Amino acid sequence: MSLTVVLAVGLDSWLLATRSISWRSAGYFVVSAGTIREAIEQFKAGDFDLVLLGDSISRENKEKLTSLIRGSNSRTPVVSIANAPDDFDSFADATLKNDSGLLLRVMGELVADRAKMRRAPTPLYGAVR
Repeated sequence: MSLTVVLAVGLDSWLLATRSISWRSAGYFVVSAGTIREAIEQFKAGDFDLVLLGDSISRENKEKLTSLIRGSNSRTPVVSIANAPDDFDSFADATLKNDSGLLLRVMGELVADRAKMRRAPTPLYGAVR
């Protein structure tokens, strides 16, 4: 079984620490970032399988951070934890309400999908048959 590395970003350090314990107990290796700047630095320095954006982050900052991740040509899935029940962040791969069971299930699905993409053969364009 491979190690799944998650970058968890949240501005509420207590809440981030509490949630990280849950994710670690589910088998994820969690790197926490308590500021947007720290998240950017961590992302640039690491190789993450998933990025979680906590509900303590404004939608604007979530979108900026996701844009930076996508701008680096990364296909790392980004999950936004909703600030309100009706929120939908179109820039993220998934927007979820604060439900730990649902979040863990979706985290697993996104990581599995990403692993499948990595294993898929890349077609050779212009190859002679």
